[in-house]
Amino acid sequence: MAEQARSLEDLKSALKQADAPVVDAAAEDEALPEPKLDEHGRAYATGKRKNAIARVWIKPGAGKIVVNGREQEVYFARPVLRMLLAQPFEAAGRVDAYDVYATVTGGGLSGQAGAVRHGVSKALTLYEPELRKVLKAGGFLTRDSRVVERKKYGKKKARRSFQFSKR
Repeated sequence: MAEQARSLEDLKSALKQADAPVVDAAAEDEALPEPKLDEHGRAYATGKRKNAIARVWIKPGAGKIVVNGREQEVYFARPVLRMLLAQPFEAAGRVDAYDVYATVTGGGLSGQAGAVRHGVSKALTLYEPELRKVLKAGGFLTRDSRVVERKKYGKKKARRSFQFSKR
């Protein structure tokens, strides 16, 4: 320590200088990206889960969700699947703020619901880039890469063996 504090006032002024916020010019220039919208004012994203692939468009609206031309209540009859679709909006605090139009192919209903949820989350970040931090923390932007394990030869299923008999 080259310079020592002689009095309490010297110590206070040294602490104030140390606590002063350091302004970084690069951090000020680093702003959020611009929203990516098409000519109709919609954000588009692709969501995937298991073998299901969802193409999702979102635009401001009353919270109407249409999947493959049908309402979400008709397409996803189980309440658990409809709850999956609502999770990104609830986490972002945007319930009933966007209309969703999605087309889904492949997989079963559970995988398709997960794919639509992934697509909605990605589309929300394209429409409102400031939501990325909240959705990333909730795990909605991470692609769940788990898929069905392939069947092996000499086995009944992926891991299940045929019944063994000693005699």
